[in-house]
Amino acid sequence: MKAAAYRMWHIPAIIGLIVLSFDACKKETTVQSAPAGTADTSFKISTPIVFYNKSNITISGISTTSIMLVNCSNISIVNCKVGNSANAGITINGCSSVTVRGTYLYNLTTGVYAVDSQAVNVSGNFGLNMRGPFPSGQFVQFDNVTGPGNHIDSNKFQNIPGQSNGEDAISIYQSSGTPDDPLHVNHNEIRGGGPSNTGSGIMVGDGGGSYITANRNILVDPGQCGIGIAGGTNITVSENKIYGKKQTFTNVGLYYWNQSGKPSSVVTISNNAINFTASNGQLNNAFLATGDAIPTGWNTNYLDLTLSESTLPATLFTLP
Repeated sequence: MKAAAYRMWHIPAIIGLIVLSFDACKKETTVQSAPAGTADTSFKISTPIVFYNKSNITISGISTTSIMLVNCSNISIVNCKVGNSANAGITINGCSSVTVRGTYLYNLTTGVYAVDSQAVNVSGNFGLNMRGPFPSGQFVQFDNVTGPGNHIDSNKFQNIPGQSNGEDAISIYQSSGTPDDPLHVNHNEIRGGGPSNTGSGIMVGDGGGSYITANRNILVDPGQCGIGIAGGTNITVSENKIYGKKQTFTNVGLYYWNQSGKPSSVVTISNNAINFTASNGQLNNAFLATGDAIPTGWNTNYLDLTLSESTLPATLFTLP
């Protein structure tokens, strides 16, 4: 186990592609988002999109290899396909109020990478086969994403062995919500991970951070670890289901280990159901690092032998 303390930088590679003008997408003042977990199935082929200093734009119904937003605000990416690229699919840099919903992300180094941004909502999307390699390999990574309105909710993410090289499926690095609106990582379905021996299904509190919830997610064979809490304050990880069968890289289902080098307190880790087998064949559901305070609810986490590979469907979704 180790926290993934790193930043990804794909900007130079993507800037070398095509920059769309403002008029290339329809400007709208009202955006009709797709329901969580749904997307349209017809798409218009588009060149890669790069927007600088733009506002109030909806990108909808396209198929492309990448979308980059730099210093933008009030942008919606709705019902799109983004894939088959050697870069991150969607990069959000220095932006505010960005929504990604009902979008397919596939065969990418990383699906969505948001850095130095606020109010980023990545919900109701579909991710397939993040290829990395380290330090890439996330379906979603938040890096210094702060303030209210930051959500990663109700997504379906799947890495297929032999077709992917994932790291943390969802990575929350030096990012924070607020007391009234914590950063959400809730109700996601994650299937498949590895062969990295450092990747997790969900990593929160990496490098610190505060006011984060990771609740009611379902993880099946998500990598070397199910959910890791690597530091932070006011963190809640509750009512998740974590299953991992023995694989060459598997380690532990759930852990709390402050590796941030910063104070970590007010941590609740409770009522998580776990059935996780390490590479040595031993059940290894939970780990609490020596010297770290016992999180609230730590003793309420429990072994659930009903959890298995069938806890999630073998195929979470099909690309259109």
